[in-house]
Amino acid sequence: MLPREQLARHARASLADAVRVARWTARTGLPPQTGPEAERAAAALRMSVPLVRTHWDRARLAGLIELHGDGTARAGWRLRAWDRDDSAVLRGWVALFDAWSLAHPPPLPHGQGLVAEIVEAAPQFLSVMHLSGGPVTFALLHDLLAQRIAELRAERDPEAGQDVGVALPGLLDWALDGLSAVGALTRCPDEETGVRQGSAVLTPLGNWAVWTKLEQICVAAQSPAGNIERSAEEMLRGCARMTPGPARDEYRAWLAARPTGPAVTELLEAARGEDALIRGLAFEALRVVGAPAEDAVTESAGEPTLRPYALLWLAEQSGTDPEDLAGGAPGVLTREEATWLWVDTAAAVTDHGEEQLLVDHLGTAVQGSVPRLLEDIRAIGHPRTVQVLVALAAAHPDPALAKAVRRAAFQVHTGGE
Repeated sequence: MLPREQLARHARASLADAVRVARWTARTGLPPQTGPEAERAAAALRMSVPLVRTHWDRARLAGLIELHGDGTARAGWRLRAWDRDDSAVLRGWVALFDAWSLAHPPPLPHGQGLVAEIVEAAPQFLSVMHLSGGPVTFALLHDLLAQRIAELRAERDPEAGQDVGVALPGLLDWALDGLSAVGALTRCPDEETGVRQGSAVLTPLGNWAVWTKLEQICVAAQSPAGNIERSAEEMLRGCARMTPGPARDEYRAWLAARPTGPAVTELLEAARGEDALIRGLAFEALRVVGAPAEDAVTESAGEPTLRPYALLWLAEQSGTDPEDLAGGAPGVLTREEATWLWVDTAAAVTDHGEEQLLVDHLGTAVQGSVPRLLEDIRAIGHPRTVQVLVALAAAHPDPALAKAVRRAAFQVHTGGE
């Protein structure tokens, strides 16, 4: 395995054109998504318009640039740290590697079901390529892919037909081209016939990325807290009593064992449940996913239950310092959204924490005073409002304040003034 600084050098080379497009966009504030902007970028960077769009997509997937609601763009934290921080560079490249199927869309027409199965099966043949230590033939990769897809189908429906069809060779070609395009592997045509379906070998970056994911899986499988085979909700419950560092290790191992898209979907589904603690932990796990989760998290911001969490996640992804997002994150959340998040977090503390934590949680409210907080809480309609206020009244050492909180709980419960 190459030293980290050499791997970062490879990653910088792989993303060099994406960085050029990202820096041009950050300077001008103009995302090269439409014709005029793409043509301006192409002229300034001496690239073709299709290449500008390709590298723009890679810059976004790698977290180098962020779009804002007004249509402008700015540099992401990874781009700002690009020349000095090897970790930022490698994290950006891994984000692109994880999103290879988005960076290199499948050829049309193809059934989306089979495409999704190939994306889900890709980690297995990448692991074989890593363990082989050299080129692996197209025929062997085809057989591995067909076998894994058959296994996935049998897991979902034992009675379903297992024939993968004639489209598989063409889609394996697509997958290898996509992984090659992001710098994870190199294709080697057959020397005698010149046929490009010869073999493929992982690059140093590809070897490192696969080795890292395999190591995470092995560590989780061997640890008493290993949650790798569990559902997202069960995994998050298993992490509930962990400190942040070990919990992140569990998230990484769980994510490394499954395709990114379905994993993000499962985490968001867990976040939609009634347990506020699981909701918060789901978004902590999504922070480990990073840029590949952006589209799904953006969509989830339309759901009232998830909106405050999603907006904070998106703000952090765009480069906002996490410390600046504490205390209601002025400018990111409205006062109503910050209040809803305060109650949701208080519900998690009520269910899983200690009484003193609930009392301490009062200090994080944006209102600055208990009367104003109670007034706002009564207006937002959070389903756990009454339980939170009752628990807070029982826990607070100040009798007068506890009485006011108890009165507010009664008023919310009865709908009175």
